[in-house]
Amino acid sequence: MPSIKLRDASVAFPIYNSRSRSLRSSLLARVGGTVQADDGGAVTVRALQNITLDLAPGDRLALVGHNGAGKSTLLRVLSGAYEPSTGAAEIKGRVSSLLDMTMGMDMELTGADNVVLRGVFLGMSIAEARSRIPEVEEFSELGGFMHLPMRTYSSGMRLRLAFAISTARVPDILLMDEFISVGDQTFARKARERLEHMIDNARIMVLASHSAQMIRQYCNRAILLQGGCVAREGAVDEILAAYQQGQQP
Repeated sequence: MPSIKLRDASVAFPIYNSRSRSLRSSLLARVGGTVQADDGGAVTVRALQNITLDLAPGDRLALVGHNGAGKSTLLRVLSGAYEPSTGAAEIKGRVSSLLDMTMGMDMELTGADNVVLRGVFLGMSIAEARSRIPEVEEFSELGGFMHLPMRTYSSGMRLRLAFAISTARVPDILLMDEFISVGDQTFARKARERLEHMIDNARIMVLASHSAQMIRQYCNRAILLQGGCVAREGAVDEILAAYQQGQQP
């Protein structure tokens, strides 16, 4: 059964060559309590601190907080892209992360080759990834471009290809940073329908968003992140009210 278990999970990034006082001051001003500088001048960014979290099938979790609060870092821990510096993360089930959809793709390879490359990166077998090429070609509407190097694509074409690959199968665990809009109006409507299908059929979803409307529509619980820590956890309206209150001058 798909599940997510974090136990006192923390993520810290040491910043090397950071002995400049101006750099330390800039980081501290931007991130607040998540940056520490020791007496020798070494800087460590503490992106997440002691996160404990349990998610089971049926959970639709919203991550709420200002920019720099740790939402994207937490999503990357849940995707397996980041290992906790301390603590533990146990993720069971097939995960689809829509954070960095072009990660693992190569501009010199054709669109078809990138379907295989990105598919394997997402956990598919080579055979399964190859079998997805016709479907991805049809959904992305790239036609003959599928057999040309990706460097010949426009930015919109690259995003359509990446989206089509990343959403080619319904995962057990779906991770999203805001609601993705890809391409022109017609393609964006098709992409939204596919996302809706993934949300409806995923066993667990985690969504980081600044949109209260979107969070209320798709989520059934929420956590408020502040400075890399869970400041509050509870019902969606309760957490949104706490966040909005904290945003007031």
